Amino acid sequence: MGSETPTLASLHLVHNRFLSALISVSFMNNQKQQKPTLTGQRFKTRKRDEKERFDPTQFQESIVQGLNQTGTDLEAVAKFLDASGAKLDYRRYAETLFDILVAGGMLAPGGTLSDDMTRTEFCLFTAQEDLETMQAYAQVFNKLIRRYKYLEKGFEEEIKKLLLFLKGFTESERNKLAMLTGILLANGSISASILISLYNENLVKEGVSAAFAVKLFKSWIHEKDINSVAASLRKVGMDNRLMELFPANKRSCEHFSKYFTDAGLKELSDFARNQQSIGARKELQKELQEMMARGDPQKEIIAFTKEEMKKASLSEQALISIIWTSVMSSMEWNKKEELVTEQAIKHLKQYSDLLKAFTSQGLSELSLLLKIQEYCYDNIHFMKAFQKIVVLLYKADVLSEEAILKWYSEAHLAKGKSVFLEQMKKFVEWLKNAEEESESDEEEAD
Repeated sequence: MGSETPTLASLHLVHNRFLSALISVSFMNNQKQQKPTLTGQRFKTRKRDEKERFDPTQFQESIVQGLNQTGTDLEAVAKFLDASGAKLDYRRYAETLFDILVAGGMLAPGGTLSDDMTRTEFCLFTAQEDLETMQAYAQVFNKLIRRYKYLEKGFEEEIKKLLLFLKGFTESERNKLAMLTGILLANGSISASILISLYNENLVKEGVSAAFAVKLFKSWIHEKDINSVAASLRKVGMDNRLMELFPANKRSCEHFSKYFTDAGLKELSDFARNQQSIGARKELQKELQEMMARGDPQKEIIAFTKEEMKKASLSEQALISIIWTSVMSSMEWNKKEELVTEQAIKHLKQYSDLLKAFTSQGLSELSLLLKIQEYCYDNIHFMKAFQKIVVLLYKADVLSEEAILKWYSEAHLAKGKSVFLEQMKKFVEWLKNAEEESESDEEEAD
């Protein structure tokens, strides 16, 4: 038999298979050639992808060398630091920079200087211990931070850290740091929130915090005044925390007052006492409002209030104001003027015994009258209720005719004066006539 003649289709198939085989062999050879070897091509990495290792050695060398050259000339120090910021990485080495300026070198945990690095003798801790020198150092820090604003946060963190390290410093070093911190606080260079570090348990327990606070507040008040201190402390919620500078067993107004008054800081002890009193008043008012909301018997409220009055050393005048505010805050008042008077009379009649218990003195009665006047003026729908409230409290023996007459003639407030005096005119005339009749009867009896 003769061989079959190949068709056109079969020839195409053979041709395609041959081409595929060639391509496959070529691809495999190509893959083998591209296989990486140890001595092969090195790929470049972008510089920003490389993580630079933290190494402050060179940075410290540069700063220390510059400080050693400028010496005690703080003007030259400020200029050197200003110029160096353009060449050195202040952002990365802020902590190192501030450690050197304060202590002469990098600080290890606890406040000791690192042994393995160059130090400088021209720093805060080796400077003269007086207010004038500390003011000059404060200027160096102020200039540096004004020039490089990004250092602001790092500087506050540095001060917080240094306060935690206080036990690792000498008494003289602590004194200098305290004076500097007080000056910086007075100038607004740092926030009073840094004082949180002074509440560290170990520093408080060993008396380090209180001693440091004396120097700090003295320089702060010297730079500004007690009002500046008060405003800064209130801004960061530290105004009620000054007692925490002492251990729990010494955390009292008496101890605080004696300690700081003996140290020459009577204005600070007066401020702390006032803050303590304000805190006690707020707490008492809150408690009274809760007792009234529960409907506790007046006898219980009176007994509780007298106990709190004794504990917080509150005067009767201060207390009657708190009681009035609590009584008026415990009610949801009608907005209609014609209905609110009736509502107020009914409500106050209910609490007349409580008000009477704390108006045993003429000054307390006057304090209450002034609070009523202020309340009626501040709450417009109570303007016409003033006279009826006063008459009710007169009949309930809460207010005496002497107190009302004194209020009318000289002791009233300017708030709504003409309106309230007009309201009280007839009743005051009646009181005066009753008083004259009483005197006349007494003369006849004699």
